[in-house]
Amino acid sequence: MEFETLVQSRRSVRGFKNEQVSRAVVEAIIESAKRAPSSMNTQPWHVHVLTGSPLEELRRRNMEEMVGGGKVKRDIISHGEYQGVHRTRQVDIAKQLFSAMGIARDDKPMRQDWVLRGFRQFDAPVSLVLTYDRVLDPGAVCHFDLGALCYGIVLAAWDRGLGSVINGQGIMRSDIVREVANIPEDEVIMTCVAMGYPDDDFAANAVRSNREGNDDFVRYVGFAD
Repeated sequence: MEFETLVQSRRSVRGFKNEQVSRAVVEAIIESAKRAPSSMNTQPWHVHVLTGSPLEELRRRNMEEMVGGGKVKRDIISHGEYQGVHRTRQVDIAKQLFSAMGIARDDKPMRQDWVLRGFRQFDAPVSLVLTYDRVLDPGAVCHFDLGALCYGIVLAAWDRGLGSVINGQGIMRSDIVREVANIPEDEVIMTCVAMGYPDDDFAANAVRSNREGNDDFVRYVGFAD
């Protein structure tokens, strides 16, 4: 698939088929994605791929802790709640998703169910937990590198017929993730990618988030035209 077509067609998938993803397919995805840009080729990333009973334990415990009122324990520093235009965009995509799923504004049980799906990583059959070497903290360069790898994984997966969603809710409790996946203390858990074959009958999978026009965030300096 041509790159531009790949980027334009890719979307976040929040509903997956009950179909396993083979290790060979995941290995091929990572083999492609690891060519992502890396500052001075430092390659600060690690990928921990979970499926089966370890993934089930992770999502169960993560969900139980969060539903039970447990505090968020992320390795990375959080910006807190979004405000201003960022909050507006967050609310807009939520409205799109709830509309597609037929979830009314006052339907608290269904809204809660949606939150729980996020904590369960949308019941995807595979989760890729992305970490980086702790010795590189503090600093945004390794975060940038990990973001490039993450997007490479998402595109490589889509090119092979798999959908994915970059999912911070699924690792709200980094301490549980570290224990279940046996992640060393010298690695910082940044995010995860929930992955599987898309369920085309799941209404939210058809949602395409809105994007600002280029004039709202792009400046051209020094061009003659």
